[in-house]
Amino acid sequence: MGGNEIKYVQEAFDTNWIAPLGPNVDNFEKDLASYLKINEVAALSAGTAALHLALILAGVKNDDEVIVSSFTFSASVNPIVYQCAKPIFVDSEEKTWNMSPELLEEAIKSRMDKGKKPKAIIVVHLYGMPAQVDKIMGISKKYEIPVIEDAAEALGSKFKGTNLGTFGKFGILSFNGNKIITTSGGGALVSDDVEAIKKARFLATQARDNAPHYQHSQIGYNYRMSNIVAGIGRGQMEVLEQRISKRREINLYYRNLLEKIEGVSFLTEPNSDYFSNFWLTTILIDKNKLGFDREDLRLAFERENIECRPLWKPMHLQPVFENYPAYVNGVSEKLFDSGLCLPSGTNMTDTDFERIEKVLSRVFNL
Repeated sequence: MGGNEIKYVQEAFDTNWIAPLGPNVDNFEKDLASYLKINEVAALSAGTAALHLALILAGVKNDDEVIVSSFTFSASVNPIVYQCAKPIFVDSEEKTWNMSPELLEEAIKSRMDKGKKPKAIIVVHLYGMPAQVDKIMGISKKYEIPVIEDAAEALGSKFKGTNLGTFGKFGILSFNGNKIITTSGGGALVSDDVEAIKKARFLATQARDNAPHYQHSQIGYNYRMSNIVAGIGRGQMEVLEQRISKRREINLYYRNLLEKIEGVSFLTEPNSDYFSNFWLTTILIDKNKLGFDREDLRLAFERENIECRPLWKPMHLQPVFENYPAYVNGVSEKLFDSGLCLPSGTNMTDTDFERIEKVLSRVFNL
C-alpha cells in the first residue's frame, strides 16, 4: 500500500458510502481515464467482469467465434464460454511472447473459409509486454473485427508512447492482489466509446431500468466496484508510477545478475516502441546449455521457501479447452516448458533480495 488508501476508505465509512456506487468509484474512474488519456472507464468487480461486458457490448452471442491468445491465464478465455461462444486459440510469436500477427491472420482466413467470421479478437499483453499492436490493429481494420485488449497485466505499459488498453474497441484492466496496483479485487473496462461504457455501467448494476420500482428489460450482472474498494484504488493511483519504476528496477537487478549466463534469456522490449511495466520478470532456461531445467531452478527456490511459478500453461493444452480450434506454432509450448516467473513484488526487502541472490549464486555458480 502507498499510505493514502486508508484516507479514502475512511471517507467511505465517514460518509456511509458502502454500496457499489459513490464518490470513490467516480473519482477512481476519473483518475484512470486521466492517466490512460481515454474518454471513459467503468470500475468493476474484476477484470473478468470487464472482459465479459466487453464481449456482450461487442455483440458476441451463442455460437459466435472469438479469437484469443492461447498463451495467457484462463480468465482471458472463460467469458467467451459464458456467452456460449467458441474460443479460437492463436499461438505466440517469439519477440514479445504475445499473439502472432501471422497466425492471427491465418486463423481469420481459415474461420472465414469455414463460413464463420470471428466476432472479436482478444489480444493479451502478457507479463506487461506490449503485443505487436500496429500489426494486430492493422489486421483488425483489414477484416473489420474489433479488438479487445486484455491489459490486466499491463497497466502503465505503452506502445509508441500510448497506453495499452486504449488501442482496441475496449481495454481490460485488473486490480487483483497480484497486479501492478491493487484494490484487493477489482477491474475496469476502458473505451473511447462513451455510450458503450454507459451501457456497461447499466449492465453491471443488474440492468435496472429507470423506473420508481424494480424493473428489468434485459439480463444484468452484479459487476460494479464497491466504494470501499475504489478508495483503495484511488490511493494506489498515487503510487502507480513508483510501482512501475520499482518493477523495472527489479527486472534490471535480475538482468545484471544473469544476462551474461549462456542459457538464460529474458523477455525483452524489442525496441524503443515498446515500454513494459515488467509486471513480472520472466526467464527462459536452456537445459542443453545449462544442464538443468526451469523446474530444477523452481525447486531450488522452493527449498528456501521462495515461491516461483512456471509461465502460463497455454490454453490449447488445458483440459477444459483442449477440444477447441487452435492455430499453433509451438512457441507457447516451448515457453511453458522452459520459462519461470521470478519473485517480482515491489515490497521485497534487501533481505529478500539477499535470499534470492544466494539461491541464484548456488544454482548458476555466480
